[in-house]
Amino acid sequence: MNLGKYLKSAFLNRWNLLLFLGASGLAFLSGRPDVFWPLVIAAEVGYLGLLGTHPKFQRYVDAQAAKLTRDVGTARAEEGLLRILRALPARSLERYESLRARCLELRQLALEIKDPGAAGAPPPLDSIQLQGLDRLLWIFLRLLYTHHSLERFLETTSGDEIGEEIERLEARLRALGPASDAPQQQRVRKALEDNLATCKARLENHEKARSNCDLVALEIDRLENKIRSLSEIAVNRHEPDFITSQVDEVATSMVSTEKTMSELRFATGLELADEEAPELLRRDKVHVKE
Repeated sequence: MNLGKYLKSAFLNRWNLLLFLGASGLAFLSGRPDVFWPLVIAAEVGYLGLLGTHPKFQRYVDAQAAKLTRDVGTARAEEGLLRILRALPARSLERYESLRARCLELRQLALEIKDPGAAGAPPPLDSIQLQGLDRLLWIFLRLLYTHHSLERFLETTSGDEIGEEIERLEARLRALGPASDAPQQQRVRKALEDNLATCKARLENHEKARSNCDLVALEIDRLENKIRSLSEIAVNRHEPDFITSQVDEVATSMVSTEKTMSELRFATGLELADEEAPELLRRDKVHVKE
């Protein structure tokens, strides 16, 4: 337990600061600070000890710290969301909106199963697994953006050209013949070998990017099918709790996918760790660029 954190929060409470500063001022103005100042300090120490060690106050401090962490994560996610929506091409935005519509349909189906009389009514804001569905949509959007970024990277880097450069450098090295003690030839060989190593690393990175691009495309298809499957389950199984658990299960199954996206920051430039999913279902429909 970090007692110092709770004592600091108790001391920095605005009412405590006002009383402490006021009492300190009165003690000095009284003409007998040697008598009253120790009493003020003793009272403050007693207050801090009582409040700082109280379980209810500690829970309050922890809750405020957790809220601040969530707010920071949400703000970061909102910033990332706007960046993604501005960057994605029309075909990707249309695909996202189609899946979002499916999620809204799933949410409505779950509500109707739970309350048949609510058919056709707008679902309440606190209805079934908003956060779970938002998280699935958030993963889907980031997958689309990651795939788009990798495609752009591959468009600007030609694996064939890198391969040709490697062949050219290898041919020049062979033309140098056996290693020589001549300083000039040693410098030329070292420069060619260093350039060759760099080109091989570039080619390896290009091939890895292509492989990751294919993997992300498969993950996009997989998540899309999972969402569609959830909608079908909602129709065939009149069990809202089961539907809820399935949403959570799909979100949990995407943990490795989120890790892969984090490892691809070189292409996306997005910091994705520990982010709260932004509210996506309750947002207006995304305007698709022409």
